[in-house]
Amino acid sequence: MAMKPSPLALAVALGIALPGAAVAEISTFGFIKNETSIFVQDGQPTGSARSAIDDSDTRKAGEALKFENSARLFLNGDVTDDIVWHGDINIIYDSKAIDDGGVEYEGHRLYSQHDWLRELYLDIYAGDWDVRVGKQQIVWGTADGIKLLDIVNPTDFREVVQNQFEDSRIPIWMVKAERNVGDASNIQFIVSQVEENKFAGLNGDGDAGHPFIFKGVDTITGQVNGFLNIAPNLAGVATSFTSGAFGGLIGGAASPLGLAPFTGTTVDGFAGQGWTVNAGFITPTFVPNGTDSDTASPCFTSTPPGSTCTGFRLLDNIAQGGVLGPNDPNANNSQTNLMTEEGEGGVPSTVIWRPGDPRSAFEHMPNATFATFNTFAGNSGLGGPHGPVETSYVRDYPDKQENANAGLRFRQRLPNGFNYSLNYFYHYDANPSVDISWHDAKTKTKLVTELRKADTNLGGGAVLPDGDPVLRSQAPRDLTTEAPVTVLLKNLNPNDPNFNTYYGAFNPDLMGKLGSNGLSPNGAELRFTESLNRIHSFGASFDYGVSGWKFPTVIRGEFLYDKDTLQPVVDKRLLSIGDLEGALQPEEQDIFKYVIGVDVTVFTNLLVSGQFIQFRNLDFEDKKRTCFTQTGAQFDCSKYTADFASMSLENSLKKDNKNQEFYSLFLSKPFGPSDEHRWNNIFIYEEDGGKWNRLDVQYQFSDFLIGTAEWNHYWGDEDTQFGQFKDSSSLQVGLRYIFE
Repeated sequence: MAMKPSPLALAVALGIALPGAAVAEISTFGFIKNETSIFVQDGQPTGSARSAIDDSDTRKAGEALKFENSARLFLNGDVTDDIVWHGDINIIYDSKAIDDGGVEYEGHRLYSQHDWLRELYLDIYAGDWDVRVGKQQIVWGTADGIKLLDIVNPTDFREVVQNQFEDSRIPIWMVKAERNVGDASNIQFIVSQVEENKFAGLNGDGDAGHPFIFKGVDTITGQVNGFLNIAPNLAGVATSFTSGAFGGLIGGAASPLGLAPFTGTTVDGFAGQGWTVNAGFITPTFVPNGTDSDTASPCFTSTPPGSTCTGFRLLDNIAQGGVLGPNDPNANNSQTNLMTEEGEGGVPSTVIWRPGDPRSAFEHMPNATFATFNTFAGNSGLGGPHGPVETSYVRDYPDKQENANAGLRFRQRLPNGFNYSLNYFYHYDANPSVDISWHDAKTKTKLVTELRKADTNLGGGAVLPDGDPVLRSQAPRDLTTEAPVTVLLKNLNPNDPNFNTYYGAFNPDLMGKLGSNGLSPNGAELRFTESLNRIHSFGASFDYGVSGWKFPTVIRGEFLYDKDTLQPVVDKRLLSIGDLEGALQPEEQDIFKYVIGVDVTVFTNLLVSGQFIQFRNLDFEDKKRTCFTQTGAQFDCSKYTADFASMSLENSLKKDNKNQEFYSLFLSKPFGPSDEHRWNNIFIYEEDGGKWNRLDVQYQFSDFLIGTAEWNHYWGDEDTQFGQFKDSSSLQVGLRYIFE
C-alpha cells in the first residue's frame, strides 16, 4: 500500500525540484555490487515449522541465504554558490529473500534499507548557518556494533545488526540546521518525519522462513508460537469441547449449554487426571498423573472401550484431531504450539504436561476453566450465528501528516582536548509496541473483560454473571483455597446493538432463562495493535585523547535516558486463567543506557577497541508469585518485564534482566603495500551467554574493483538476543565495481 507523503517530505521534495532548472552541471558516480551469502550450519531459524516434530524447514549448510544484486547512483550538483544538492538512488533485488505475499523483502520497500531513493537533499549555506533539507541520515552516536545515541534515523533490522550502520540506517525526510558557536562549539537543530524500526515478522503475515526473526516477534505473529495464530486454534479446540459437552462426550450426560456451566473444571483439572474411554463418551477415573495405560496414539477415537488415558494425552488428541473425524476444521493438526509434543517426521510420539515448566499454550493456561473456553468457542455447528474467535493485526500509527520528531544537540571541545555533547530528542519511539484487546467481530466495538469466581471449587453450574467479581490484581489466587476464575467478555458500549451482552458459544447470562436456547449471537475478535509511543530521550557523549601514553588512546562514552518507553509485561497469573488481554500488555518504563569504550592503536595501525555496555530498566517489573493448579501442581505465576528480543512460549516467556550487560571487542587494521585493504573483527558477548562475531575483509583489486568477504557467527544460549540466531550464521562474499 502506497504511503501518503508528509507535508515535510512534500515541502522538501518541492524545494529540491524547483531549482533543478537552474542546475548547469551534474556530477555522477556509483557502483554495481553483488553479495552472495550462505548458511554455514544446519538448523531451523526462528519462525520455521514446528521443530519438535517437523524438520521440513531445516536449512542445510551451503544453502543460499542471500543473492543480492544492486546498483547505486550518486548525483551532485550546484544550484547557486550557496546551495548544492545530493541524491542517492538505490536499485536492488535479492532473489533468495522471502516473499510470502506480505512484506516485500526481495526488492524495493519504502523506508527500509532497500528504499529506491536513499537520499535527496539540499545543502544551504546562509550566513553562519548550514542547513540541510531533504531525505538524509544524521549520526549522533558512534559506538561499536550497537546503536545508542544514534536514534534520529530508524533502523532496518532485517539482518539484525550484521549490516553496516550506513546500510541498515533508514534515511528519512528532515530539516537539519547547525552553526558553530565560537571556535570550539556547535549547535544543531533537527525536525524529522516519524518512521519506525523495521523488524522481520512484525506484521500480520509473520514472515515465515525469514532467517532473522526475533523470538519475541515470533511470540506475537509466528505460525507456531505466535498468539496471533495460536488463539484461533485454541478457539477451535474450545469449539470441539463445546460440541462434545453438548453431545454428552464428557461424562455421558449432555450439557444443553455446552461449556458455559463448567465453571469449576480447569485445563489442569482435565489434563491432570485419568479418563476412561467408553463408546461415545469419556468419564473421569483416577490415573496418577504422568502414567498412561494406553501407549498408542491416539487414545480417544481408536482406543478400546474401558481403556484409561491420562487427561493430557486425551487433551492433545482432541486438540490435534478434533471430535468430528477426519478433516475436522477445528483440529490443530500439530500446526501451532498448543501442547508440547516430541517426535519425528510430523508424528508426535510423546506428549508432555508440565505446567510447572510451561513450553506450550495449554501449559501456560492450566487454571483456565472450561467456561472460559466457552468464551473462545464458536456455535455455528450448533445452529448459532458465528464461528470460533478470530484474530486480526492492525497498525495504529500517529498521523504522519500532523506529527514530527524534533531534537537538538550541543557539542563542545574544551582546551584540554575533552570533547562532549548534550542531546535531546522528543520523538515517537522507533521500536513499535503491540497491544492485545478484545473486540466485537462484526461491529469492532472494544469489549470489556470480566473475571468471575464460581460458587464452588469443583464441578460446574454457577451462573457466572451473578458470581463474585474478581479484580485482575487478585485473580487467580492460590486455588487450593479459592474457587477457579472464569474470563468473560461483555459489550458495554451503549451505542452498539450488542450492548450489555456476553460473548462466546453460549451466553452465560441466558442460562436457565425460559424461551432461550442460550446460544450467544455475538462472536469476538482478538486484536493485536501495533503502535508507536511518544518518548523523551536525553543523551550525552564524551571522548578524550589521553596524552603521554606509549600507544595513542581515546576514552569515550555515550549515555541515553529514555522516558516512557513501552516494554512488554507478562502476568503469568492472568495468563494461567486465559486472560490473554491482561496477561500480555506493554507498560511505560524508563530506560537508562550507556557505553564506556577505550580505543588504543598498537603496532602502528592496529585499532583495538573495547566496550562495556549496560541497559538499566529503572521501572523494572518483578512481582514474584507462586500459584497452584487444580491438581495441586505448583507453578510460577509472577508478573515481570519480559525480554522482548527472546521471550517465547518455549522458554516460559523469558523474563528480562533489570540490568542487561554487553561486552565488545573491535579490531581493525589496514594491510597491503599502501594500506589499501582492510580487515575488521567485532565480537559482542551478552550477559546471559549469547555471542556474535563478525569478521569482514575488504580487498581492493584496483581503483574500480573491490572484493569483500564477511563471516557472521552466532552461538551461545539459544534464549539470548544473539544465541537465538545460531542457525542463521552465514558466510558472505561480495564484489563491487565503481563507475564514474
